[in-house]
Amino acid sequence: MIEPSWIDSHMHTPLCKHAYGEPALYAESALARGLSGITFTCHSPMPEGWWPSVRMGEHEFDTYVAMVEAARLEYAGRLDIRLGIESDWFPGMERWLSALHQRAPLHHVLGSVHFFSPPYMDQFFRGEVISFQKGYFAHLADSAESGLFDTLAHPDLVKNISPQEWAFEQVEDAVHNALARIAKTGVAMELNTSGLHKNVSEMNPGPAMLKLIHAYGIPVVVGSDAHHPSRVAADFEQALDALETAGFHEVSYFLSREKRALPISAARASLAALAPA
Repeated sequence: MIEPSWIDSHMHTPLCKHAYGEPALYAESALARGLSGITFTCHSPMPEGWWPSVRMGEHEFDTYVAMVEAARLEYAGRLDIRLGIESDWFPGMERWLSALHQRAPLHHVLGSVHFFSPPYMDQFFRGEVISFQKGYFAHLADSAESGLFDTLAHPDLVKNISPQEWAFEQVEDAVHNALARIAKTGVAMELNTSGLHKNVSEMNPGPAMLKLIHAYGIPVVVGSDAHHPSRVAADFEQALDALETAGFHEVSYFLSREKRALPISAARASLAALAPA
């Protein structure tokens, strides 16, 4: 495998039931956008009945591994394609996920607290939005402390529950508490560009939280969260701008579950020939 100089660390496959396009189409888009590598991180299986409409079934995990491996072989020497997973953190799922992550040689394991999942809402939402948002950030720290994940995906996603009520200042104390805990684990945070197209139209996390992430010394991985080939590396220039504004000089990525760092200047140079989407 070639060593990537710039990699999109978050994208999906049709196995999750809400993404479009086979891996080869994502690979072609990555090549057109000047990337040297991509990591597929499709939504993991979960126990039977746990929000099955948005993820592969347990019986499809081997199909997923084979699908990504076939793309890796097809594009060998042109694009470095890696296998990852996006796994939902939920209290009590730690043993399940630990076993799942041992079933294949994963390069990047994303942990997601999907606040809007029916099981999560049923257990934790009691009608008070600010309290719910603060609880989400505590769970984000719990997920980091589980030791299951390399990176926490879209770490302020909960702001989309009630956009008209979102104000970072109202949850800043909870964010500080969460980041202090996360910083001790060595787990990275994701800057997810798909947030620009959600109810609160800014990346996940937004500028205020991103600045705090830098202050706590937590590394950041950039991901498009592409559910369609046209979204590969989308808004990456803007993401690099946001990182520099927050004080970062490097952007991170994972290979064989080991963190690597790339100067933002080098990442930006690799996107100089970025083709229009």
